[in-house]
Amino acid sequence: MYYKLYIDSVFFIQLVMNMYLLSITGRFLKCTATHGRIFLSALLGAGMICMVILLPVFNLRIRLLIGVIPVSMVMISAAFGMQSFRLIVKRSMIMSVCGLFFGSAVLLVARQLTWIRQWKYGIRTFAFFGFIGYGFIRFLIRKLHEERLNELKKIRIPTKDGNICLTALFDTGNHLSEPISGAPVCIISGSAASMLSGCFLPQKYHAIPYRSIGRKAGILDAYEIPELVIEDTYREIRCRHVIIAICNAEISKDSIYQMILHPKLMEN
Repeated sequence: MYYKLYIDSVFFIQLVMNMYLLSITGRFLKCTATHGRIFLSALLGAGMICMVILLPVFNLRIRLLIGVIPVSMVMISAAFGMQSFRLIVKRSMIMSVCGLFFGSAVLLVARQLTWIRQWKYGIRTFAFFGFIGYGFIRFLIRKLHEERLNELKKIRIPTKDGNICLTALFDTGNHLSEPISGAPVCIISGSAASMLSGCFLPQKYHAIPYRSIGRKAGILDAYEIPELVIEDTYREIRCRHVIIAICNAEISKDSIYQMILHPKLMEN
């Protein structure tokens, strides 16, 4: 049995699906990329898939099975920047899982919308199903992120004597900010602040007014540090010129975490 493939149709379908998939993967990994970069990466991936199909070696299924892995790695690197090989492999695996759910969502939509079954499965049909599936997966990812908002993060603060490693709570309820510049302010416990005394320079001092439930308003001593690194699940977030307010009391009853992060730091 022989099948006739139109390489231009394959290229267009791959281009559209790659754009959807890269966008979904970026949202899941919280990696930012411009629309132009996603388009160029999808274009590169579609071209590579067409080259794999045209190669006169092995069976087509074997060529696709072998070729999909390097193609996904190239698209990830082109869309979200060059990283370590281990991180590229991890992100490629995540993109494969996203592709599995994306394909399942497209099939689910196609089965539910019975009035569309009469359409011929052409390029526009695939693009339409892809758009609906893309919206559905984006909705699921947004819900997943909302459930994971309040969680613990490992952070590093570079100093002259090395890195100071702490555990921080990513708290969406922390709206503390510097009154003049409006810059976000993190909160650190007094015991943890003692390890950073060398980073707290007098010329970088800030007075941060605060108000909390059940307590009177007051002023927190705060200092600006040059850099703070947040270790997220699949990336590292480097924040420059971070203001840290010192809380003399412990901010965690069981000392599980020593710092409360401002949510704006995770938007970098």
